[in-house]
Amino acid sequence: MSRPVRIEGLAVGYGGSRRRPAAPVLERTDLDLPAGSFTALLGPSGCGKSTVLGAVAGFVRPTAGRITVAGVPVTGPGPDRGLVFQQYALFPWRTARGNVEFALKRLGLRRAERRTRALAALAEVGLAEGAEKYPAQLSGGMQQRVALARALAAEPDVLLLDEPFGALDALTRSRMQELLRGLWQRTGLTVLFVTHDIDEALALAERVVVLGGSPGRVLADHAVPPGPPDPGLRELVAAHLAAG
Repeated sequence: MSRPVRIEGLAVGYGGSRRRPAAPVLERTDLDLPAGSFTALLGPSGCGKSTVLGAVAGFVRPTAGRITVAGVPVTGPGPDRGLVFQQYALFPWRTARGNVEFALKRLGLRRAERRTRALAALAEVGLAEGAEKYPAQLSGGMQQRVALARALAAEPDVLLLDEPFGALDALTRSRMQELLRGLWQRTGLTVLFVTHDIDEALALAERVVVLGGSPGRVLADHAVPPGPPDPGLRELVAAHLAAG
């Protein structure tokens, strides 16, 4: 089941104290992510896109505004939001299945249920045959599949991805993009995807929100039409990035 996400007046600052106000990282931002939508947050390093993602995940505390998932305020991390980072962060002493199962312990599931969910999630990302392999026996793309399976196994309503394919080679990255796009189409999850790559954003998402500046702010919000890439839209998005 997918759920809508609403970001209202979100502002974030870091490094504050009683004597010194927090340095603003993100200006007041409003975004509505409909249930089942795929939105890309696009922008250069330091513009606040990962901060927005972290706030939706519940790891970053806003200095102003609020975030809700299906009307319920986000006050911290929760199993309704799955998070995938660029770094795989897998335990080298656990198999692919073991890594996914370990992440499910926080849900209080019985061992048999954890195993069933882990195997199903690994199959979902095309890694059923690698379930008993250790991270050192897997390629970078396969390890990222394990990280994706780990997020999916909790059966989240919202999937959050922070430049998950940035460390992969071009061919593997393209394959992982196809896998993610197909997975979104099959599951209907609400997806928020952070990237600094224009082509990646336009290839994956149905909507691209451009962030820029310091502190970060929304510069543009574009719907991505279905079908082949639109060179005109790419030029427009690139112009927004350059202006920011």
